[in-house]
Amino acid sequence: MTRLQALDPKEATGQSKELFNGIQSKLGMVPNMMRTMGNSPAVLQGYLNLSDALGKGSLGGRLGELIALAVAEANSCNYCLSAHSFIGEKLVLIDTDTLHMAREGRNKDSKVAAALFFAQTLVEKRGRVSSDDVETVKAAGYSDGEVGEIVAHVALNVFTNYFNNTANTDIDFPVVEAETV
Repeated sequence: MTRLQALDPKEATGQSKELFNGIQSKLGMVPNMMRTMGNSPAVLQGYLNLSDALGKGSLGGRLGELIALAVAEANSCNYCLSAHSFIGEKLVLIDTDTLHMAREGRNKDSKVAAALFFAQTLVEKRGRVSSDDVETVKAAGYSDGEVGEIVAHVALNVFTNYFNNTANTDIDFPVVEAETV
């Protein structure tokens, strides 16, 4: 049972209504996570702003989805695992084996694998990574700016994981459950 209620977009008012209208026009729906975030327009706007900015970053949507899966698995967030598995497969066209490997922080491409390992290390160490951790991901071919983007993707996904785990958001995607609890 949900612990924070999702707003009905048809009944929303003010800034939440405006944000829901924008989401509806982009996605054709307002996912339950965003409907629940809409209880605080500041929370929803903050999520949308960072997500939009990272979508325009140099890492690209594919790596962003893979990072989201690695972080969601680490935080046992079934809502985010479900959403990003669906988005990754249906919208970004990532094969299911690659999606599953990302949850384990693995990838056949060593550069992508380094980013996923670094993302998981950030979660595990709560951001207190070592110089060696940073040098390892940079040695894989990531610039300082790209390392910053990996950190930002992790932060965004930790936020959504914690939000959905707190809210116990109803999953409105095909359900995927964490293997690590």
